[in-house]
Amino acid sequence: MASEKKVLTFEEVSQHNKTKDCWLIISDKVYDVTPFMDDHPGGDEVLLSSTGKDATNDFEDVGHSDTARDMMEKYYIGEIDSNSVPKTRTYVAPQQPAYNQDKTPEFIIKILQFLVPILILGLALVVRHYTKKE
Repeated sequence: MASEKKVLTFEEVSQHNKTKDCWLIISDKVYDVTPFMDDHPGGDEVLLSSTGKDATNDFEDVGHSDTARDMMEKYYIGEIDSNSVPKTRTYVAPQQPAYNQDKTPEFIIKILQFLVPILILGLALVVRHYTKKE
């Protein structure tokens, strides 16, 4: 790794998000992976999808080999200023839509819930009556 540690801000790193200029943040370290874009086994899309954020989880989830981890050393360009990285957002589940979104009056729904099973039962009895062998 470089002898002097360059400290980069998140904003500066997140600007490098193109195929010809791609930087990643992994374990609070910044890597310029531009030369590796064509050689990455998962393709350049995988690397591009990890730009503009802390890619540590993406990197660790794949289970990279020791060889891959050793290769990272030549792409190292500095450390990330941890104060400039936005805090991770907690997941907020989307609000569930109301059951009756089409604004059908409630009494029609209740009538249909009663009539449809009766109609199905009646149809089954009629079919049974006409298909019954005597």
